[in-house]
Amino acid sequence: MQIMRTADEHFTDLPEFPYAAMYCDVSDQDGGTLRVAWVEDGPADADPVLMLHGEPSWSFLYRQMIPILVAAGHRVICPDLVGFGRSDKPTRIEDHTYARHVEWMRSLVFDVLDLRRVTLVGQDWGGLIGLRLAAEHPDRFARIVVANTGLPTGDLQMPEIWWRFREAIQGAPEIQVGRFVEAGCLRPMTDAVRAAYDAPFPEEDYKVGPRAMPGLIPTAPDNPASHANRTAWKVLSDSATPMLVAFSDSDPITGAMAGIFAGQMRGAQGIDHPVIANAGHFLQEDAGGELAAAIVRFLSRTP
Repeated sequence: MQIMRTADEHFTDLPEFPYAAMYCDVSDQDGGTLRVAWVEDGPADADPVLMLHGEPSWSFLYRQMIPILVAAGHRVICPDLVGFGRSDKPTRIEDHTYARHVEWMRSLVFDVLDLRRVTLVGQDWGGLIGLRLAAEHPDRFARIVVANTGLPTGDLQMPEIWWRFREAIQGAPEIQVGRFVEAGCLRPMTDAVRAAYDAPFPEEDYKVGPRAMPGLIPTAPDNPASHANRTAWKVLSDSATPMLVAFSDSDPITGAMAGIFAGQMRGAQGIDHPVIANAGHFLQEDAGGELAAAIVRFLSRTP
């Protein structure tokens, strides 16, 4: 597998993101290795809060939330998915599969970091990957937070706005990643923040991950990932693991999933699920403080 690696110089002077990257090597599932990056903060002996980002962002997305969770005494770990952030970037669309992304994160979280009693926070692809991990390794997870995400099986139609996003990001001759993130927000974004979302992708050749991910979403029942996702949904539906459903009020892509999670997941019953106001798809960017505060309350009520 051929890879590209964004030079460190592109990650200097990031606004509100002073965290030095940590690195490890995992199998690329193709005979080689990939370098995967993550940032972490908080007490090393505290139970971990694993926060997984989605498409086309990176761990920078969680910069408003990390200090709040750390101040409440939690250890926070934010990886960069392969193809994003400071992690290595495979150069071919076909290098990316749903199964590989699950395995790459599994290897980091369990083989390298050996995380236990994990609280998962998953948004967008962070949920698609993280919920698979939670279902397939239930003994490792103490709590789950779903935030503007899903676990698609191809049995339900994706919304029209998602199809337009997929067409745009797959077909555009040039992708402005920061602009895509900004389009998924309601609140104003500064030039410096937009540039930080662009930082991992200095040239078009680095953007294979963002182009690949929409094509990995199961949109038909016979998709290669559909069976595994159906199995995971059944496991999670029956699980007593506490689940917080913390969706925003203005996400046209995943908004309909909030009621489904809250209604169908056993672990979500009896929990006060917040609606994060004045926030779009990237609610961490729009309302990271509000989301982090809701998670802190959830953690305190489910010790």
